Amino acid sequence: MVIPPRLAPLLQQFDFARERLAGRMAGPVMDSGDGTDTEVGPMTGEEYFWEPVPGCWSVRRRADGPGPRATLLAGTGDWGRDAAPYPHPWPPPFTTIAWRLSHLSEMLTLRADHTDGSHALTRDVSPVSGDVAGAVAAFDAGATAWRKAVLSVDDAALDTVGYCTYPHGSDADEPFIDIVWWVNQELLHHGAEIALIRDLYRAGQH
Repeated sequence: MVIPPRLAPLLQQFDFARERLAGRMAGPVMDSGDGTDTEVGPMTGEEYFWEPVPGCWSVRRRADGPGPRATLLAGTGDWGRDAAPYPHPWPPPFTTIAWRLSHLSEMLTLRADHTDGSHALTRDVSPVSGDVAGAVAAFDAGATAWRKAVLSVDDAALDTVGYCTYPHGSDADEPFIDIVWWVNQELLHHGAEIALIRDLYRAGQH
């Protein structure tokens, strides 16, 4: 399938951000931003759950209930992600790597389904990982599914408002190309946050 010319740079940006985050989490090297490789160890369980400040939102065992200011644990399985209905708590709770990675993986998986799948997946059936390996695998699967869904669209679909039926965003009111852009910025900014938390954790160990 021919990739619409205006979609190509967005796909390149997505691929770059995905690869950079994957390397930042798993190692053994990451892209330092200047074309050289920087050694980085794989993310540990301690980092995954590390709470830099009191009152963080995280991923928790369902049996333990939600964390501070959360009213529910989103997702399915033995683990859930701290959440609350709108309006969310203010100021927003600081979130752990576990929370951010779960949120990112869920968003990618659900938007893929609501673009080129069953159009039926919800947060209630989205599994939440209680370990690093499972969380990284879920991210990879979600990113792969989203990229496949984006590659399924033609030029007309890019201009179609509501082409993606994802129910937890502005998708119903936006042309699909704007949603592709939005997903990229979600990956970019959450990827940067995860990288920064890893740096802070490492610096605090000395």
